[in-house]
Amino acid sequence: MAKKLNEQHYAAIAILATPKRSGLTYKQVAETVGIAESTLHEWRKLDEFNEAVKTQVLRNAVEHLPDMFASIPKHVIEDGNAALFRTYIQSLGMLTDRIDISTSGNGNDVDTMKAEIARLQAKDSDKV
Repeated sequence: MAKKLNEQHYAAIAILATPKRSGLTYKQVAETVGIAESTLHEWRKLDEFNEAVKTQVLRNAVEHLPDMFASIPKHVIEDGNAALFRTYIQSLGMLTDRIDISTSGNGNDVDTMKAEIARLQAKDSDKV
């Protein structure tokens, strides 16, 4: 059964979801929300607690997304960062990993390819 999160959980989550825990140690986070440090460490083992932290991190990040997206083209152009460019255009739906293959012809193409492969293999074996 899932443990229900309470007000102290959410207070800890709010701090843990900030960059570098707002400069606090885990002991200071625990003291701030009124629990023992060992309790905080036990909470961090709970799936529902960790999911709530991740959800809050995403909520916090959403407000920065427009600025982050606006800065990407400058970095791609000035730094020549191809990986960032790929990630950027993928996020815009302009690049996918999908490969479309067209199968047209009358079936003789496969036989022609097999014959060409055999010819090239024979040619390579003659060189040896």
